[in-house]
Amino acid sequence: MAEAHQAVAFQFTVSPEGVDLRLSHAALKQVYLAGLRSWKKKITRLRNSLVTGVFPASPASWLVMAAAILASQASRLDPSMGLIGKIKEHLPASAYLSEPARAGLGALAFATLLWLGLVVTMRGALRALLCYHGWMGEEHGRPSHATKCWLALVKIFAGRRPMLYSYQASLPRLPVPPVSDTVQRYLESMRPLLSDSHFQRAAALGRDFERSLGPRLQWYLTLKSWWATNYVSDWWEEYVYLRGRGPLMVNSNYYAMDFLYVTPTPLQAARAGNVVHAVLLYRRLLNREQIKPLMIQGTLPMCSAQYERMFNTTRVPGVEADSLQHRRDSRHIAVFHAGRFFRVGLYHGGRLLGPRELQAQFQRILDDPAPPAPGEETLAALTAGPREPWARARRTYFGSGRNQDSLRAVEQAAFFLTLDTTEQGLLGPEPGRALDRYAKALLHGQCHDRPCCTGSATTDVFQLGYGADGHCKGELDPSIPPPQKLQWEIPEEDKGKFCLTYEAAMTRLFREGRTETVRSCSIESCNFVRAMTDSAQSAAQRLALFRVAAAKHQTLYRRAMTGAGIDRHLFCLYVVSKYLGVDSPFLREDAHRFGANIRTALLDLRALFNLPPK
Repeated sequence: MAEAHQAVAFQFTVSPEGVDLRLSHAALKQVYLAGLRSWKKKITRLRNSLVTGVFPASPASWLVMAAAILASQASRLDPSMGLIGKIKEHLPASAYLSEPARAGLGALAFATLLWLGLVVTMRGALRALLCYHGWMGEEHGRPSHATKCWLALVKIFAGRRPMLYSYQASLPRLPVPPVSDTVQRYLESMRPLLSDSHFQRAAALGRDFERSLGPRLQWYLTLKSWWATNYVSDWWEEYVYLRGRGPLMVNSNYYAMDFLYVTPTPLQAARAGNVVHAVLLYRRLLNREQIKPLMIQGTLPMCSAQYERMFNTTRVPGVEADSLQHRRDSRHIAVFHAGRFFRVGLYHGGRLLGPRELQAQFQRILDDPAPPAPGEETLAALTAGPREPWARARRTYFGSGRNQDSLRAVEQAAFFLTLDTTEQGLLGPEPGRALDRYAKALLHGQCHDRPCCTGSATTDVFQLGYGADGHCKGELDPSIPPPQKLQWEIPEEDKGKFCLTYEAAMTRLFREGRTETVRSCSIESCNFVRAMTDSAQSAAQRLALFRVAAAKHQTLYRRAMTGAGIDRHLFCLYVVSKYLGVDSPFLREDAHRFGANIRTALLDLRALFNLPPK
């Protein structure tokens, strides 16, 4: 009850003597600071939208343009060739506007139109330049003269001091490769996996698909590529990720970890304090879009769309499909230690907690002797299994009351922090085995102490530093509220051949690009593997085959990175065929075509369209 009274900004009591109004100055201060932070963020977003919207130009360039046009008008020069006069004629008549004022407004309008035209031209030129990918086929460090000229033009049109999302509108769209090319590359990738008879059948199906149904599906896919910013990403996210019913642990969730080779301090709470503070500083830069976009060789921008949901994002389980919930801001993190969940606030008095203050909060958790609630220690195992059981359990046991409040605190956190109870790393006389244990602890732990939540990136915590005693630097504020232990009410109940190899390549050279599959099991790589197991082959022959296989692998990577991959194109063709209600033996028959998670997604897609599994 004490916390509830503190949260009330004012109280009043009605009595015969009148109304007794009591104000809580501390609560009113928090309300004021919250509103101030909200308006600051709105202004920052508006400013960033303006700066990003006109990039590679800048708002300052508009001032230069306007000043130049106004100066030319004052010198009785007309760079608009009469357009300023036409604009002035269409301005509404007003007694408050003199003739010089109307002329000035006309000049400003012309300067704005000219400036916007230059912005569109520069952005279009940059997009056209970024469509060139010939540099990928050249030897590293020895670019051709054409590539050097191209790089010089990119630097000219790329602008200065870009923000995180400055290049998004200038990135080219992912191209839809020709059906014939995809079918040919698919058959080439399947040749080392199939017998002659099976390969001949696959080739016949491919040729039939290329002549009959393929062009029709390709037309719809091309139409989507014109309308959507990326013809793959939305379907891939929905049907492969969100509709995938397999466990997230190991397969999808990501994480950040402490140092492996360096131990800057033996104090666990201190290390956590610096790491969390560094992450929060990174999040602040991310929210302000002050992080420079990732650039290849410092020149070619890559898509930054994936940064948007790095923090404050939760994947909520559903029976048929999950959903993503993203919050603009989150003011706390969730912490797991010794089978217990805690909510730790990140702000106090309108400011971000410092490393030393965060260390004190984490030390309180480490020193807390309270045992886990019944069932709490293994509660996170629900997030490690298939999605459907977790969705049903969430709806049944976490839809109201104390469980709903605690789960909401976890899901609405900026990110999730685990304070382990056992030390991991390169320890002991057998560092190899220790590293194996460390990898297991990172990936899934005991399958109930690694809740699948949003991961995060860190900055260099050495910039924050530690004192001589191993504690974080900074001062402590004793008035900071302690961490809140989350409460749960959990009912106790009793409960030797070649194969297709998946390797991911990024497609972030294109707008909203994510990944593409590199089918690394090629004819060339199989020939090299056979040579390595054949004692009759010499070292020189093996080396030659290795170089051929490596060159082929590089070619496959280049194709995938430039939008000429196989799997994403075939997947989208499959989705279009289901929307149209048509069937293609080429797209459905061969189980080797997709990886296990994609095959599961395709089965889910059949159920979505009420189609019987084949």
